[in-house]
Amino acid sequence: MPTTLFNELAIILMIAAVLGAIGTLLRQPLIVAFIAVGILVGPAALDIVTMAEEMELLATIGISILLFVVGLKLDLEVIRTTGPIALATGLGQVLFTSVVGFGICMLLGMSTVTSLYIAVALTFSSTIIIVKLLSDKREIDALHGRIAVGFLIVQDIVVVLVMIALSAFGATTGAGEGEQVNTVAVVLGVLGKGAAMLIGIGLLMRFVLPGLVRVLARSQELLILFAIAWAVSMAMVGDMLGFSKEVGAFLAGVALASTPFRETISGRLVSIRDFMLLFFFLHLGSTLDLSTLGAQVGVAVILSLFVLIGNPLIVLIIMGAMGYRKRTGFLAGLTVAQISEFSLILGALGLTLGHINEETMGLITLVGLITIGLSTYLIMYSHQIYARIERPLSIFERKVPYRELREGEPTTATDAIIIFGLGRFGDNIARELRGVGAKIIGVDFDPRIVGHWRREDRDAQYGDACDPEFPASLPLSSAAWVVCAVPDLKTNLTLTKALREHHYEGKIALTAHTAEHARILQDTGVDLVLLPFADAAKHAAECLMGQAEPSEPPPEDSA
Repeated sequence: MPTTLFNELAIILMIAAVLGAIGTLLRQPLIVAFIAVGILVGPAALDIVTMAEEMELLATIGISILLFVVGLKLDLEVIRTTGPIALATGLGQVLFTSVVGFGICMLLGMSTVTSLYIAVALTFSSTIIIVKLLSDKREIDALHGRIAVGFLIVQDIVVVLVMIALSAFGATTGAGEGEQVNTVAVVLGVLGKGAAMLIGIGLLMRFVLPGLVRVLARSQELLILFAIAWAVSMAMVGDMLGFSKEVGAFLAGVALASTPFRETISGRLVSIRDFMLLFFFLHLGSTLDLSTLGAQVGVAVILSLFVLIGNPLIVLIIMGAMGYRKRTGFLAGLTVAQISEFSLILGALGLTLGHINEETMGLITLVGLITIGLSTYLIMYSHQIYARIERPLSIFERKVPYRELREGEPTTATDAIIIFGLGRFGDNIARELRGVGAKIIGVDFDPRIVGHWRREDRDAQYGDACDPEFPASLPLSSAAWVVCAVPDLKTNLTLTKALREHHYEGKIALTAHTAEHARILQDTGVDLVLLPFADAAKHAAECLMGQAEPSEPPPEDSA
């Protein structure tokens, strides 16, 4: 047993680092590892946690910073750019999961309040985990990635509204029997305080915060210190006014979201947020009673299967009905196949308010461990899974037209050159080819880049080079070249295979960054393999030796 709080903390952090490393090797989010650490150091195992109050304080600060960052990054523009699909899918999935989940819990014999809490907890998906996984797969800017981020923002807004409602409900149920007649007055009081809080924050956003933050931004350290102080202070104000600390911290982030320094603040706070959240999951794990969890495994499995299957299914149905292809709906749907850290925070709030007991909190946590663990692998291997179940998914897809194809009808130009990947390299290739009169069709999986091309009256459409079905929508019979400017080996091989399966008879050019990948691509029999770094180095050497003229700089608005 540690003799001091410092020694205890050091041991806990070392155990967390070791189990975190093991979790990373197993390709699991750190949330799972940290809850396991809490169980390990808690009374159920090593029983070395004596600083329960200190850990709870650190956990509360971590949650406040988490909600502050969520509010800080609240970007309604993402919802607008993905159209009505983010709202329809986000709200549709929330409604479906909460209603059906409530029914399942009632059939399992739970009380009304317990069923309500569990049903709502099953609704939310982890923004942190999903954004991290999509970023690692380089799919955050793909259409399904942007739609997923859009409906995750909708979920974040809903969870804050739920916390506000629970705070008001907690205020009414906390009254004694003789005070129950004042329920309406209590609710109106909470709403009045909420309105006053919003008005106060609005005035600060208009007249105080922009100038104050601009002055504080002269020192990065002072700016981050103010951000943390502002988040924790607003959490305190929210708690004093009868709301939860989480609501106050979220509004603190919203108050700074309109300043030009929000990206700087959020970027610097990510590491602090992740470290402080460690204590929330440690505290949660250390308070779990494993003896009660054993009896709930069957119920947890049923609820987990509902989340793993039901949530993606409703997203697939909604997106299919709105005209999206089955592949886009499937990939976006997998991102909601888990519950989130907000589900655990919501459960902890219900426990604090006395609405649920520790057994219910343990059940929510167990469902979280199962769904987070399994959904991580589902998202990582989403393309392989889709390839195996592609045919049955056709029932979720409208025949014609596909929404993403309607956004940009394929050209009928003859002797066109189709370029996949409109980043710097692909855009520069297109610019040079247009300069000599070539007809270009641009393809990219980032809707923003596609929109940029269309605004300049350039022929472009949304598409994913990894989608084996997509080439069928292109005018392959009239294309002289198909160029893949994406230097990813798997992408190039997948596209080449798809082109040949669709009987493309023109020439193919692929891109590689290494000699090894270039040899692999050449062995497929393609006509040309581009080596941007090697070609640029050769041209630079020729310019230095006076054997070639330097290239003209690209236009400033080049993508």
